[in-house]
Amino acid sequence: MSVGRVLAVANQKGGAGKSTTAVNMAVGLARAGRGVLLWDLDPQCCATRALGREPADRHPLLATEGDRRPELVPTAIERLDLMPGCRSFQDIYRLANGDTDSTSAVQRRVSELGTEYDFLLLDCPPSLGTLTQTALASASEVLMPIPCEYFAMEGLTDLIHMIRDVMRQPGRQLEFGGIVLTRYDCNMELTEEVATEVRDFFGDIVFDTVIPQDAAIAEASRLGRSVLEHAPRSRGARAYIELCMEVLDRD
Repeated sequence: MSVGRVLAVANQKGGAGKSTTAVNMAVGLARAGRGVLLWDLDPQCCATRALGREPADRHPLLATEGDRRPELVPTAIERLDLMPGCRSFQDIYRLANGDTDSTSAVQRRVSELGTEYDFLLLDCPPSLGTLTQTALASASEVLMPIPCEYFAMEGLTDLIHMIRDVMRQPGRQLEFGGIVLTRYDCNMELTEEVATEVRDFFGDIVFDTVIPQDAAIAEASRLGRSVLEHAPRSRGARAYIELCMEVLDRD
């Protein structure tokens, strides 16, 4: 049985548009007819709430006994399921510190679920901790949102080193799935400077599509919806549709 694409959406800085990108890509890919699972690994649970669901009291991996499949949550979007984030600090601590066999449990579940979906999107925490490392070790691709703001490149060197370390591990097949520029404001000179710097540094792995600075995107997140549902004709919705098309073209 073929295994779907597993994308870790990662950036060690908060406010980069990571969870927003994961949510809207998940919705866009599901609307394109793909089976999608969005796995919220971020303790802030932003992706879970952005899909109109509440965080779990216990982390699905740790609440599951034995080999029983963790409970997935259906969403209002056909073909899109959610592995919700968890608000239990105890469970997050156990996962983040590699207690028990949580790291191998994540990798095992990703391998199992990868045969049931066309895409698994792993929304990583805004850090370089164990959860992010585990997501990268479990993924086939890493997608990195970078905002067009001051200090956008700050700290990326550490994340890139971590990605390369995972790539070098025996048996790993992690690749750079792409870099997407977020919070793009064509009226600001700084935006063009950052975009040029990112494209010069990373080259062809940067997506042609840019995600604009759009109030509709922020409004949608507050309402527990994707921007594709909230404002389907907005610039933000069109951009995420185009990004999904690029992701599909890179298959």
